[in-house]
Amino acid sequence: MSAHTAASVDHTASHGTYKSTNLPDIKLMMWVFLASDIMFFGTLLGTYLVYRNRSLTGPFPTDVLDIPLTTVSTFVLLMSSFLMVLALHSLRQDDIFKFRLWTFGVAFFGAIFLGFQIYEFIHFVDLGLTLQGNLFGTTFYVLTGTHGVHVAIGILWLLSIFVHSFVKPWTSKDEVYLEVAGLYWHFVDLVWIVIFTVVYLVEFI
Repeated sequence: MSAHTAASVDHTASHGTYKSTNLPDIKLMMWVFLASDIMFFGTLLGTYLVYRNRSLTGPFPTDVLDIPLTTVSTFVLLMSSFLMVLALHSLRQDDIFKFRLWTFGVAFFGAIFLGFQIYEFIHFVDLGLTLQGNLFGTTFYVLTGTHGVHVAIGILWLLSIFVHSFVKPWTSKDEVYLEVAGLYWHFVDLVWIVIFTVVYLVEFI
């Protein structure tokens, strides 16, 4: 083994998993995952639409859906995407304080969105909408609940980045890892826009 090759191996190993994967590989992996997730959510949305208005008993969508409340939670989630853009821009500028601030802000706004969703689920159950109650309840909870799980995963991912930035100081050289997390987060936000339109808004048009 040449000295150059040995040095390259040592360099790769010394940086652990973060530096062992180059930019095209890690971004390709994320895009492949997102492509599969698009098909997954497409199946859930398709199922919801197939069984829409086929419930024989209530409560029905117009009986429980609260457009003003969900509009607020949607706005919060969309604002989190804006904070993600600020976090990535700050990291690229090596402004670590703002990078940490905005990254934590994204996770915090995501947690607020989940709080709205949990409140909504509890309220809907009080109104009689359960997972087994009718077709609307089944398809609604599976679709929105799956999205909620994705949001929760994103929150944990961003909090791990936030904490890790204190363990190993981040610089602009690490931007790809935040960028990949940002791709995931923006995807989750876009999926919610579709869900909000198809599940909530269409019912009141």
